Amino acid sequence: MLLQLLIVAIVLALVVIASFIQSATSFRIAEQGKLLSVAESLASSPLVRLGVTSTDARGSLAPVAEEIRSFSGSSSVVIADAAGIVLTSPVPEEVGHPLELGGSNVSEGRAWTGVVASKYQTLVVAHAPIFDLDQRRIGIVAVGNEEPTWLESLIRSAPELVTYTLAALVLGVAGSYLISRRIKRQTFGLEPREIAELVQHREAMLHGIKEGVVALDNDSRVALVNDEARRLLELPDEITGKSLSELQLNGDLGGILSGKASGTDLGVSWRGRVLVLNRMPVRSDGRVIGSVTTLRDRTELMNMQQELDVTRNTASALRAQAHEFTNRLHTISALIQLGDNKEVVRYITSLSKTQVKLRQGISSRIQAPALAALLIAKVSLADEQRVELSLTPSSSLGPVDEELEADLVTVVGNLVDNALDVLRPGGGGWITVEVKGEANQVRVTVTDSGGGVSPAVRSKMFERGFTTKKEASEEHGIGLALVRLVCTRRGGAVEVTNAEPGGAVFTALLPYT
Repeated sequence: MLLQLLIVAIVLALVVIASFIQSATSFRIAEQGKLLSVAESLASSPLVRLGVTSTDARGSLAPVAEEIRSFSGSSSVVIADAAGIVLTSPVPEEVGHPLELGGSNVSEGRAWTGVVASKYQTLVVAHAPIFDLDQRRIGIVAVGNEEPTWLESLIRSAPELVTYTLAALVLGVAGSYLISRRIKRQTFGLEPREIAELVQHREAMLHGIKEGVVALDNDSRVALVNDEARRLLELPDEITGKSLSELQLNGDLGGILSGKASGTDLGVSWRGRVLVLNRMPVRSDGRVIGSVTTLRDRTELMNMQQELDVTRNTASALRAQAHEFTNRLHTISALIQLGDNKEVVRYITSLSKTQVKLRQGISSRIQAPALAALLIAKVSLADEQRVELSLTPSSSLGPVDEELEADLVTVVGNLVDNALDVLRPGGGGWITVEVKGEANQVRVTVTDSGGGVSPAVRSKMFERGFTTKKEASEEHGIGLALVRLVCTRRGGAVEVTNAEPGGAVFTALLPYT
């Protein structure tokens, strides 16, 4: 309502100002024409010519000028000689002084109209040169009229002012109604105060939630970012309007923010943090105007999940070994009951040699104790499923730091578990593991004898929650996503290809630093 009143008031004020300007302009145009006619008529009078050139006849100038002034209704009629010295004027103080010409070019023998301000008054003036019979300029006639006051202008323009004001009032009311209607439609009928409150609530909510929020326009420029997103992404203070490339938000993170990568709960490693992102396009009137992406910090959760994954792998291996040891103890017990002591000794010796050979075969190639222990345990777990798991002869890894060793345990354990899950339905088959320490990184390759990976599955299998298992649950769809997060967090990568003639080959690269 206040906006409407303000619009109407502004329109009315503009109309009044325009009316005054038009009235003043009309007055000047009309007066200048009339005054110029009077001045030229007076300048052509023989009596004036004589009074200007003859000292004896100069006394007749004042009555003539006063008669013309009274007859024409002018405020001032001034006659000056060729030098511009006033000979007669209604203002006695001007007589004998130079005539105030302003911007007039009457001294060049041309008539002129305009406004002239002197120390006595401001007049709308017409200047006309006085010529003798030989067309020589012998004097000047200046006829002027005072400009009306604002009250006189108001009275003079009252009819037009009323008409214009009514028209402006109608237009102002109609315009303010249309503008107000449009604004209310765009603001869902909210008043400015309510909009301000919503903005304050939005700011409080955005900066109060624990999830990061980044809003981008269609050009991938930052439109909004809250405090949590600024902290997680380590962004500077002034970033509104800057592009992702200017902020160096590249790689997987930039792909997700710009919409090049799609999906839900997409994980990415960024400057030592594990972030989970969800991007949604923002639409207005059916067209996309930008996007909003939420970010959650899952670094601690992933670290805990990694530790739990190691524990789970160890527990699974221990269960497999316990099952295997139980079978062997039953065999030894039966042989003792049969009294075949020599066979008991031979059986125990054979088992010992097998275990020593397995441990030495792995430990000699893998000098990371935790990873070597994991592989030994996975061999037992694979034997239980009638799957042959072996470490390739080309495998070689020297001592590594604890952090890299933990990451290797996570990557190898999950890749082997994935291969075992693929081979589990029918049993049998084989799995090979290759772990090689290269110049700047560790390369892990896990190959299985399964059916390979289809292109449709390959593009999604590293996403969190994706699984091809029929008994899908919250426990599935985590292992391979965790492998990718561990690799990308270290600046590495993981990929899957199909082997010839069949099976899948997972290759993970983990830089030393």
